Amino acid sequence: MGTGEVETVRSPLNVAHVLPPTGAAHDCMVSVHQPPYLEVAHTQGAVTIQCSFSHKGCPSTQPKSLWFRYGAEQPENLCADGCTGEAGKFTVKEALTEREVSLTVNRVTQNDSAIYICGIVFPKSKEPGAKRTGEGTILVVREMQEQHSLLIAVLSLLSIYITGALVIFVILSKVSQISLETGIFSHLWLQKKSARRIFQEIAQELYSKRHMETRQQPVSVKYQRDVMQI
Repeated sequence: MGTGEVETVRSPLNVAHVLPPTGAAHDCMVSVHQPPYLEVAHTQGAVTIQCSFSHKGCPSTQPKSLWFRYGAEQPENLCADGCTGEAGKFTVKEALTEREVSLTVNRVTQNDSAIYICGIVFPKSKEPGAKRTGEGTILVVREMQEQHSLLIAVLSLLSIYITGALVIFVILSKVSQISLETGIFSHLWLQKKSARRIFQEIAQELYSKRHMETRQQPVSVKYQRDVMQI
């Protein structure tokens, strides 16, 4: 963190004194809006917190933006010198004519998890409503190790499932092929057996007919001889 980027605020009452959250209605009134929550991975590198504002009845001069951070330690006044460079821990960009400002936290780590508050001030106005802060953005920086472990576990289970499905498919294919071959063999064997039986029945019938003709032939000859003698 560069020199002058962070100024420790000894008490939150000091910040509230500079930028009171509420006040009576006066001619100059400022309203500040910022996202309530941001969650990023530490591998992201940098995160930008957007802040927009509106005002009514305030001087025509441009306002000034301020940023505060409330973390585990003491409250901090960020970027007292402006933080316009890209090399520092924080970078502030202002588009005051568009009523937008932003704070970029560079090289984020888990230690950057905190509440970031955007403030807008019209320095030339003495009205209490010329100083306002947003409700704060909770920034959470998470490690990706847990997500990586979960992803690895899911991929491992998926690979096991695919392998098991392939093994079952191969086994079923082989069983089906064996059943098909067995069915074809049985069918051919039955056909062969049926043809053999038919052939045996035809042969038996021919044999029976020939045997009957052989037995009837002597009787017929004797009968003819007897008739001739009469």
